[in-house]
Amino acid sequence: MSDQRRGGLSPLAAGGVAVGVLGLAALLGRRNAPDPSHPRIRRWYRRLDKPGFTPPDPVFGAVWPVLETLTAVGGYRLLRQPPSPARNTAVTLWLGNSAMIGGWTELFFRKRMTGPSAVAAGAMAVTTAALAATAWRVDRPAAATAMPLAGWLGFATVLASEIRRRNPD
Repeated sequence: MSDQRRGGLSPLAAGGVAVGVLGLAALLGRRNAPDPSHPRIRRWYRRLDKPGFTPPDPVFGAVWPVLETLTAVGGYRLLRQPPSPARNTAVTLWLGNSAMIGGWTELFFRKRMTGPSAVAAGAMAVTTAALAATAWRVDRPAAATAMPLAGWLGFATVLASEIRRRNPD
């Protein structure tokens, strides 16, 4: 074990946490997906007045797993680092963001709360940027894995805000 890795979680433990977080995120996302297995959610989502810059549904289905996998890899890398205030803050932000993503799908798709979901998207964009900035001090590749998610969440905030504007509760 190198001096840099001493004190971090073992590869197996870090991998278990990362896979567990990724699995929970996938289950929550699947539970709230606007696909044929959830006809009520799908009907509601299709009836929303969405802006022209809304990506096609298959894009969402392709982008989210990639972004969440990237951040899980970053989370794994962070867990392998020795504990420190910066590392612990970055891990907390990663875990918190993962939970917030699941919470967002619950707010938007299941509860149809477009206003709170737009606010939540903005909060996730900010905390993901904070994750990247904090992780940068600990492990630059881990920080780099969060940057695409921060960008996507910035876009998602604009999209969710516009959907909210077009579809008042």
